[in-house]
This record gives sequence, structure tokens and C-alpha cells, in this order.
Amino acid sequence: MKTDAKLHIRENGGLLAVPEKKALNWLASHMPQWIHSDHLTLLGLSAMIGAGASFWISGFYKPALIMVVVFLALNWFGDSLDGTLARFRNRQRPRYGYYVDHVIDLIGTAALLGGMAFSGYMSPIIAIALLATFAIVEAEVFLATHVQQVFRLSTFGFGPTELRVLLSAGALYLMVNPLVQIGGLGTFLLFDVGGVFSIAGLITAFTFSAIRNTRSLYHAETL
Repeated sequence: MKTDAKLHIRENGGLLAVPEKKALNWLASHMPQWIHSDHLTLLGLSAMIGAGASFWISGFYKPALIMVVVFLALNWFGDSLDGTLARFRNRQRPRYGYYVDHVIDLIGTAALLGGMAFSGYMSPIIAIALLATFAIVEAEVFLATHVQQVFRLSTFGFGPTELRVLLSAGALYLMVNPLVQIGGLGTFLLFDVGGVFSIAGLITAFTFSAIRNTRSLYHAETL
């Protein structure tokens, strides 16, 4: 469950944020009453674990990559809609929702990257480095949310939804060719290259956010 504005403001500048918000509001208004936010939260976690397991299976059964896309779509449905539904029904639990949501994000990301590493489509060292970088970025986001009362879901136009779309496209491309040629450097695993670029992007986002928040806090608390 996502947090609510009683604790902080949610800010989403993702490229797909506007149509996504309209879709989520429509889904929330048509959701059966017996479905609660906790159900959607559990769906989101289960789907991310399913995506990781599908990656692992795809190492010896390539059609499982299709299930990666299906599970990522289900993860979006559960992970994005749980907070929207809570706010639509005015049944927010800000502290509980914020804590549980992000614990689940960490578990789900670990499961996803673990599946990639075991699949053979990504080198284990790249997967571990990417997970470590993700954890560092998440820690900065948590600290920034606490001191700034603004929870930013995206950086440079990319948030969880945009990343799911890119990952889904990459998973489908693996069915055609898991390798990529980079100039005269040689041939590499597609997801190793993607992992390195993701690490670079996360480090850039971390640096940008840390500098921005430090400057903002410095000027807000002048001596």
C-alpha cells in the first residue's frame, strides 16, 4: 500500500504518469468491494517473485520469458493500484502502507535480479552490483522522504512503470537474441549491458538527488 499525503506528498514525473494515473483511478472505481489494498499488495509481491522465477526457468525453457512480461504486468497492477484503491476508498494507513510497500519492493527486486542471475542472461556479479546500487538509491529516497516530506517516484522521467516497460521489452528481445555487439569491443550479454547502464543511471540519479536535497536542506536551515 502506498503512503498518503498525511505523511508526505507523492510526486511522479514519469513519462507515463498522466495516462497511468487515469487508468489507476478508473480501475479503483470499478474494483469489486471484496478486493482490498492488502490483496493487491500481495499480488504485486507474488507477481515480482513470479517474474524472477520465470527468468530462472527461461534459462532452460525460453518461452518462460513470455511469463516474465505477464508477471511484470500483474506486478504493476497490484503494486500501483493498492495505494490508489486505499485513497479512493479513504482507507489509508500511511505508516503501515509506506513501510510494507517498500519492504516488499526490496524483496521483489532481490527475487527478480536473483532470477536473472540464475537464468544465465545476466552475470551474477552484475546482478549483485545492480541490487546493491538499487538498495543505496532506495535508502537515499527513504531519507529524502523523511526530511523533505516529498516522496519522488521518478527521476529524469523514469519511474517504476517506465522501468517495467523497458524490462518487458528486453525480456521479449531475449527470445530473439540474448547477445549484443558493441562496436569493436566485442559481444556481450544484452542484460549485462543493460545492467551496467542501469547501475550508471542509478548512480547518476542518486548523485543528483543527494546534491539537490543537500542544497535544499542547507538553505532551509541556515545558521
